[in-house]
Amino acid sequence: MTATTEFRSSRKKNKNPIAKLLQKQLPIFLPPIVAIAGFLVIWQILCPGGSKGLPGPLQVWNETVDPYITQPFFDNGGPDKGLGWHILASLQRVGIGFSLSAIVGIGLGVLIGVNQFFHRALDPAFQIMRTIAPLAWLPIAQTGFSDNARAALFVIFITAIWPIIINTAEGVKNIPQDYRNVARVLKLPARKYFLKILFPAAVPYIFTGLRIAIGLSWLAIVAAEMLMSGSVGIGSFIIDAFTSSLISQIIVAVVYIGVVGFVLDRLVGFIGSLLVAQEHK
Repeated sequence: MTATTEFRSSRKKNKNPIAKLLQKQLPIFLPPIVAIAGFLVIWQILCPGGSKGLPGPLQVWNETVDPYITQPFFDNGGPDKGLGWHILASLQRVGIGFSLSAIVGIGLGVLIGVNQFFHRALDPAFQIMRTIAPLAWLPIAQTGFSDNARAALFVIFITAIWPIIINTAEGVKNIPQDYRNVARVLKLPARKYFLKILFPAAVPYIFTGLRIAIGLSWLAIVAAEMLMSGSVGIGSFIIDAFTSSLISQIIVAVVYIGVVGFVLDRLVGFIGSLLVAQEHK
């Protein structure tokens, strides 16, 4: 082996670990970065500075960088707060509405999954109601609840519950017959059957429903908070900005909504993957 070959081999072995990491991650992150950059360039060309209508990305940045981007947690009292506070308020409502829909949805899903009568009776109604848009529930929520906060929670709940019910029921119905036979032979009590057989087998289906539901909950928050214009919440922020013709603020809020929705989806998916892996150990 020549000295040159040895030198090159030594350089490969002693390569900086940070450089190795960057080299490994570059093919993953480079395509979306290029796509986003290209989108921003096209947007800027179509909406140059000073043009009427939709502002370009540079105009949006200049109009919102201070305080909405650099100071997300400023607080001037009332609804005049940074987007960080609005996001947290919306997340709190989504957390309550989504949790209620998960509890009720999993319970109903198990019920119609194990009982054919309930499945035949309720499944058609669930299939119809899941197609109703969140905005359609707004007047019903306003009529049924005198408190706008409760009405907003109802819209989130009623939007998110259907995929949880349907996917949970599907998971319960698809439990292998061998598992059911073993439970009958061992005469497992209902509680043990649920914890040892039914729930572990249905977990992948349940979390598929939960992932869809968390996305729908986050989509519904804007519609739900339309009821609460003037309060704290990302939907209220967008409606207030729209009535004041502050389009740049709306665009920034939409970006926040997209990023938070992406994180929520990945978080629920990650928890589901951990549970599935645990069940297979």
